[in-house]
Amino acid sequence: MSQLLTIAAETENPLLPPIPELVIGLIAFVIVFGFLAKKLLPNINKVLEQRREAIEGGIEKAEAAQIEAQSVLEQYKAQLAEARHEAARLRQEAQEQGAALIAEMRAEGQRQREEIVAAGHAQIEADRKVAAAALRQDVGRLATELAGKLVGESLEDYARQSRVIDRFLGELEEKAEATR
Repeated sequence: MSQLLTIAAETENPLLPPIPELVIGLIAFVIVFGFLAKKLLPNINKVLEQRREAIEGGIEKAEAAQIEAQSVLEQYKAQLAEARHEAARLRQEAQEQGAALIAEMRAEGQRQREEIVAAGHAQIEADRKVAAAALRQDVGRLATELAGKLVGESLEDYARQSRVIDRFLGELEEKAEATR
């Protein structure tokens, strides 16, 4: 067995590199690592920091936008409530004005109706007077003719005719008042 160990020590292990190559590789690794740490790592950290700031800034902007949107929504709701209140007030005013206008138009219609009725009564009274005068003339003429036929003489005299007519109509009015 000892023989085996000596043989193994004399022969090189293919898995273990020679020491000088291992030292040169380690020095090269430290140089490359130092170069990357000096030049590349700050750039990588700077880019990562910018991304982190952009993400945090985006989140902050989103939160600010959300707060602003919430305040705008509250303002909108307040304006909407105010507009609804104003619309209700305007509707109430319109209803009141409509009721006042209707009352005014009714009063105006009542006044016009009363004027028309008064004018109708005045017209009827005037027509009655005209009819009474025409009737008085017709009755007077007929009464004069009848009286002339009864008496046998002409009663063409206007003064006499007026007296006879007035007396006859007076008697008729007295009888009419007595029956009332």
